[in-house]
Amino acid sequence: MNNHLALSDDILMKIEKPARYIGNEVNAVYKDTSKVDVRFCMCFPDVYEIGMSHLGIQIIYDMLNRWDDVWCERVYSPWLDLDAIMREEKIPLFALESQEPVKNFDFLGITVQYEMCYTNILQVLDLSGIPLLAKDRTEEDPIVIGGGPCTYNPEPIADFFDIFYIGEGETQYRKLLDIYKEYKAAGKSRQDFLFAAAQIPGMYVPALYEVSYHEDGTISSFEPVSEELPRTILKEIEMNVSDTYYPMKPVVPYIKVTQDRVVLEIQRGCIRGCRFCQAGQLYRPVRERDVEVMKQYALEMLKNTGHEEISLSSLSSSDYTQLPELIDFLIEECGPRHINISLPSLRIDAFSLDVMSKVQDIRKSSLTFAPEAGSQRLRNVINKGLTEEVILNGAALAFEGGWTRVKLYFMLGLPTETEEDIRGIAELSNKIAATFFETVPKDKRVNGKVQIVTSTSFFVPKPFTPFQWAPQCTKEEFLDKAYQTKKAITEQLNQKSIKYNWHEADASVMEGVLARGDRRLGEVIRRVYEKGCFYDAWSEYFKNDVWIDTIEECGLTADFYTTRERSLEEIFPWDFIDAGITKDFLKREWLKAQKETISENCKLKCQGCGANRFGGGICFEERTDA
Repeated sequence: MNNHLALSDDILMKIEKPARYIGNEVNAVYKDTSKVDVRFCMCFPDVYEIGMSHLGIQIIYDMLNRWDDVWCERVYSPWLDLDAIMREEKIPLFALESQEPVKNFDFLGITVQYEMCYTNILQVLDLSGIPLLAKDRTEEDPIVIGGGPCTYNPEPIADFFDIFYIGEGETQYRKLLDIYKEYKAAGKSRQDFLFAAAQIPGMYVPALYEVSYHEDGTISSFEPVSEELPRTILKEIEMNVSDTYYPMKPVVPYIKVTQDRVVLEIQRGCIRGCRFCQAGQLYRPVRERDVEVMKQYALEMLKNTGHEEISLSSLSSSDYTQLPELIDFLIEECGPRHINISLPSLRIDAFSLDVMSKVQDIRKSSLTFAPEAGSQRLRNVINKGLTEEVILNGAALAFEGGWTRVKLYFMLGLPTETEEDIRGIAELSNKIAATFFETVPKDKRVNGKVQIVTSTSFFVPKPFTPFQWAPQCTKEEFLDKAYQTKKAITEQLNQKSIKYNWHEADASVMEGVLARGDRRLGEVIRRVYEKGCFYDAWSEYFKNDVWIDTIEECGLTADFYTTRERSLEEIFPWDFIDAGITKDFLKREWLKAQKETISENCKLKCQGCGANRFGGGICFEERTDA
C-alpha cells in the first residue's frame, strides 16, 4: 500500500474527483519493487470512471500480477483540470499504485478501444515525458505496447507505438516479458529486443515494416524489413476460455464509475454475423465458458468486491447455450441478497422476458431492441436476423408483461439505404407504439401511455467486416437522413409516444477517417494534438474544424478515407493482419449484401469464414442442420 501521493493536498483540493488519482482501492495490488524484474503500467486512455469499467484491463492486470516477477499498475487520462496543472507545474504522469512516474516503468501498455481516443494516447505519452514518436525513444523510455480492438488497424497510430499485440491478451505476455528479461540481463539494446519481439506470434513492430503508396494514395506494397519477420500477423486467441485468467478480485473504485458491478464474461464471439459489426467478426469463433466455472466466479467475485450488481457480458447473451441454468442459479443466489442481475444484449423473446421480469423492477426499466434498420430489405442487407414479426411479437409480450418503455436503436447511412428504409424507422416505431394500445386494455395502462425512444447512430464502415469496402456518407448526407427520420416520425399516428435522438455527424465522419486510415494519418493526429485536441470522444471537447484543417495541411482529404469507392482488389492498410477470417469470406458477404441475401448464423450453417483453423469453439460443435 502506498502512503506517498504524487499530488499535493493543495492540488487534490482544487480538482474534480481527486479519488481518481490516489490509488489504494480495494483489491489493488502492491508489491515490493526490489523483488520484481518487470514493471508494467497498464493504461486506458480516457477518464478513470470509464477505464475502471473495462473488463479487458482487469483481466490483464490480474494475470500479470499473478506472476511474482512482474508488478502491473494502472494509469488513466487525467481530466482537463489536472492536465492543465500537471503541465504548468511540470508534474510527470504517475501510476496509481506506486504513485511513481510512468516514464520509470519497463512497459506502458495502452488499450485502444475506440478511434476517438487517439489524441488521448498522445496526452498520456506527453504528460509522462515519453517521446511521442517511437523512433525518438531511447533506452531510458518504456516500451510502449498497444492492444484492443482498434489495433486490428493500427496504422494511423503506428508512429506512436513500439509494439502492437494483435488479439487476446492471455496468450503471449509471458513469452514477451521473458524475452525482455533475458535481453535486459544481457545488456542488449531496445532495437534488439524489438526485433526479437516481432518474431513472437501476434506481435507487430511497426518500425520493422515499410509501406509504399500508388500515386492515387492507395497502398502498393507493405513489407517487413527483414526475411526473418512474418509477412502477416495472425491474431492471438485463447481457445480454452473456461480455464484461463479471470480476475476473481477485481479492483473496486472509491467513486461511482460507469459500470459499478461484477462482470461475468460468459462467452467470446458471436454466431450472428451482422455485416456491420466488427466485434462479431474479430472474436470468431464463438467460445463459451463452462457454466459451473461461471457460477463459481460469480460467488467469488461478489464476495471479493461487495458489488450489488452482476452483469453477464457477451455480444449476444441469448446465444449462450447454458443461459437458463446460469440465470436460475443467479436468481437463487442473488435474490435473497438483493443483488441486481443485469442482462445486456438479450434478444426479446418469451424466455428473455420471463427472465427479465424475475430480475428487474419492470416499473423502472426499459427494454432495448436493436433492429438497426427500418425495413426488412435493409435488415437482410446487413444480415440482421430479425423480422418485423419477431420484433412486434416481442413488443406485445413485453407490454403484456408490464413494460411501458422501449428503446430502439437504428443506424443511418447503411449501404444501399433508400428514403423508404429511412421512413421504415418511423413506421416501425409507430407500429410498436400501436402494439401497446392493441395489447394493453385501457384499465391496465399505468400512466396511460407507452414511451418509445428511437435513437439513430451514423454508420461507420470498419476493417474486417464485409462493409470494409463500403463508401461512408458525408456529414451533409448524414444530417439529411436524420432530418428525414425526424420528419417521418412527426407524420406517424402515435408520434406523441415517440421521442427521437440522433448522434452528431462530425465525429462519425472523423471516426470513419481513423477507422480505415493508413500511416499517413499519424502526422495529422500528432498535429491535432499539438493544437490542443484531446478527449475527442467527448462531444463537448471535439473540435471538428481543427481536424478538417489539419488533414488538409497534411496534403490529405477526409473523403479519401470515407466516401471513396474501393475495388475488391485494393490492398488495405490492415491486410497484413490475419484476424482468422479470410478476405474471400468478407468479399462473399459484401457481394451477398448487395444482392440482399442473408447468411445463416454459425449454429445453423457454417459459412466458411476460416475461423475453424483455430481448432475449437462452435466450429466443431454439432450443427442443428446436420
